[in-house]
Amino acid sequence: MAAHFSITLQGGAGVRVVCQFLELSGLSAFVGASYGTQQGLNAALEEALVAVAEEQRAALARGMPHRDLTVCEDETFHPQMGLVALEPVSGFLLLEQYAADRQAATWTQALQEALVGLDVAVIQGTSDEAGALHRHVEVDLGVHHSPDLFHGQHEVSKATSLHLARQVRQAAATVTAAQTRWAVERAAQQAYEDQSPRPCGRPPAFAARIRAAVSEVVQAEIAHAEAQARQCEARELVRELGIGYHPYDLECGQAQPVEQVAQRLNDVWTRLGRLAAAAELPTRARERLAKAQRLTTQLLATIPFFFATLQVQVEALALPLDLERALVEELIPALYLERVAERSTLAEPRHRLRALSRQLLEPLRHGAHPIQALPSTEIARLEQVAGECADRFQRSSSGVEGRNGQLALHHQGRHRLSDRKLAALTAVHNYHIRRADGTTAAERFF
Repeated sequence: MAAHFSITLQGGAGVRVVCQFLELSGLSAFVGASYGTQQGLNAALEEALVAVAEEQRAALARGMPHRDLTVCEDETFHPQMGLVALEPVSGFLLLEQYAADRQAATWTQALQEALVGLDVAVIQGTSDEAGALHRHVEVDLGVHHSPDLFHGQHEVSKATSLHLARQVRQAAATVTAAQTRWAVERAAQQAYEDQSPRPCGRPPAFAARIRAAVSEVVQAEIAHAEAQARQCEARELVRELGIGYHPYDLECGQAQPVEQVAQRLNDVWTRLGRLAAAAELPTRARERLAKAQRLTTQLLATIPFFFATLQVQVEALALPLDLERALVEELIPALYLERVAERSTLAEPRHRLRALSRQLLEPLRHGAHPIQALPSTEIARLEQVAGECADRFQRSSSGVEGRNGQLALHHQGRHRLSDRKLAALTAVHNYHIRRADGTTAAERFF
């Protein structure tokens, strides 16, 4: 049983690998190692896992407090059409099933059936720009759609990276050719001067040739430096899209009004436009930039949505004004910065954001602060609400994209995933796999 669970449900291999394991380990002397025998055991294991997961879901749902959810959604292909929906904070898979198509009505029906029995309300959907997903979220569910920022960044990268890299290579080749010509001219002059006796007549115009060659080298090096600068600027602008698109300024931790975010994003698009003109990017690349820029309206709409839902949740606590202000201006921004720091892949911004978060939390820990007069249980409740508010801003569906990648590995090992196998994999993800803190997705979700 352990071999089946580890190899087929976590390792991504098939039943034949279990059979081979039994043979090589010598366990085939005690249990049947034929494919038919082990295939039947594997099917029974999957059915048992699905049954236990359903029991756990029903039991946990009975004591679950009401929650407002953001749902990240995407399709996968095996080549059957698969619909995957995930709650991004806990990583809990709400929906993972094959479907006949990916129309909006199919998405809506599947998600509604997946949420039966759960005391939840979907208030936001995060996904790519597929038309069906837009309609499913905004029309059928009637909630806010938060676009996936990565898809905009990816369009910018596709529009610029290949063409700018080619220009850098061509400029480097031009520098090499110019330097070679310069070396040839100097070698010709040296060879002429080394002749003894020197030929009669006026010597060749070596000085003029060398000056022309040097001029070509300088111009080629300038062009190469400009091409490299454009390439570096394009990469920096892709990063700037991610740095600027936050509800809180990552430099000071204060809330960013939507006008400030709009200014930062528009500055990026303006600089990208100038870069495209200077690099003479082709029409196809400019169309990609325009496609990415069209996301701006939806990105900006997510900022006021975040602050509006945050205000509603804080006002529901009915706190005194000073505590409400501390929650909105210090605790929630600090927790948000902590979350951004955890996702940062570079040490410098990670340490800086954590230091800024601690700086915002410092006044709250002072003994004279009103929040310290509250009971410990009340402080814990306020911190929980503040954390939920900080988690409300979702700009990426990378969790569901990663899940699709895991399913692709399982599919490659088998060439086909049955509905039972897919349900068993979902159960393992939700109720068995643990994060570094020791919790499962189900524990975090419920």
